Amino acid sequence: MSARCIMVLGTTSGAGKSWLTTALCRYYARLGLKVAPFKAQNMSNNARVVASSNGQGEIGSAQYFQALAAKAEPEVRMNPLLLKPEADTHSQVVLLGQVSEELTAMPWRGRSLKVWPQIAAALDALRAENDVVVIEGAGSPAEINLSSSDIVNMRVAKHCHAACLLVTDIDRGGAFAHLYGTWALLPEDERALIKGFVLNKFRGDASLLAPAPQMLQELTGVPTVATLPMWWQHGLPEEDGVFDDRSTAKGAVSLTVAVIAYPRISNLDEFQPLKNIPGLKLQWVRSPSELAGLKPTDWIILPGSKATSADLAWLRSQGLDAAVAQHAGQGGAVLGICGGLQMLGEALVDQHGIDGNAPGLGLLPLVTVFEADKTVRHTRASFSALTGFWQALAGVPVSGYEIHHGQTAQHPAMAEAGNVALEVLPGGLGWCNAQGNVLGLYLHGLFEDPAVLQALFGARLNGLVPTLDAVFERLADFVEQYFEVGVLDGLGSMVNKSR
Repeated sequence: MSARCIMVLGTTSGAGKSWLTTALCRYYARLGLKVAPFKAQNMSNNARVVASSNGQGEIGSAQYFQALAAKAEPEVRMNPLLLKPEADTHSQVVLLGQVSEELTAMPWRGRSLKVWPQIAAALDALRAENDVVVIEGAGSPAEINLSSSDIVNMRVAKHCHAACLLVTDIDRGGAFAHLYGTWALLPEDERALIKGFVLNKFRGDASLLAPAPQMLQELTGVPTVATLPMWWQHGLPEEDGVFDDRSTAKGAVSLTVAVIAYPRISNLDEFQPLKNIPGLKLQWVRSPSELAGLKPTDWIILPGSKATSADLAWLRSQGLDAAVAQHAGQGGAVLGICGGLQMLGEALVDQHGIDGNAPGLGLLPLVTVFEADKTVRHTRASFSALTGFWQALAGVPVSGYEIHHGQTAQHPAMAEAGNVALEVLPGGLGWCNAQGNVLGLYLHGLFEDPAVLQALFGARLNGLVPTLDAVFERLADFVEQYFEVGVLDGLGSMVNKSR
């Protein structure tokens, strides 16, 4: 195996592993090295469609972005196991891009033993094909109740002899205790793999941290190799279903986009580009009161869901169904994406136990039937004629991705009575009401498409929305600036640069 493996571990979830892994992918890629990301197991309802041996499959969105940062083609070996939570105690299991009913039904500890050979094989294949593999851990490596069945942290690190960085969120407080406690709970052979501590999200004068880093090094033998300042708007979407609750906007607010944040929201990372639109406030909504001040020109978005019927029941329990209907009834813009499209219809029909039966919101005359097989694919299409609020999209080509069990069509009885939805994307991918203000799409990634952004926000953009590649470059610049000189090159010192 020729690749040097560099692993980013965290003292907790949310410490900064995902974005730091992304930054390191770009840092090493721009040295001219062949780089691949890897995360053995990811638990997230944010997923992307990528290449697999079976055509197309799913991986976690974080590994998708990390692959782009590494200038590599995203593929399923980069995240061999994806767990998509459907309830507090149940997840759909995706192995090498494909849903596995056997693993989904299996107890967690038994599943770990079953999947480790595939995980190790995926990592070894990437090591054989690349100069550097940048690996992301999950949660904390010191969860001692889970260590016997670990397949994502120190078992991975030991398998590939990774040089490990341990990152902590100093903004939470207790950072040095987190670092020391994590190190202390690891066995001696695993401690030896920790090559540096990273303090993330620091606010203030870094010189005031002394003498704590030196004291920590005396206790552990591990240096603190970086103190990274707090960076609110680095440009990457948040990982693990955690998003920035602060309602923000660049400049004076002239448009509010309210995204309903139900419990099993999925693919929320696709809204990241909206945070960069001047004059647009992106707001996450959980109660009707948060929609009370919306104007008809403002938007409500019903995003994707990993448990559409359950999230629809939650939406009703909060009274948000009436608030959405009121906004639509006043001519306000409503957009449903994937599960959100399904909610907008008249009914959800489930004969296979996939999601559950439920009445819809009745804003589009459609019926969704859940099929046993999941649709997972990239899609290109063009909007047909649109009138009303969404008419700017008429004729616009769009590319995106689909991940859904449901298939949606006109409600037969309503269509017979003359109440039909307008099919605005072919093959049942997009529908609009006759008034032109309620739009439902199966296509994820709408706001990541430059043609769509230009059509919807052209006058606002003024070249101010950074490309993903520019985001990756800024991340690499950031770590290069704040890591101790020579540390990152030292971690990669065993790399064969002659490829």
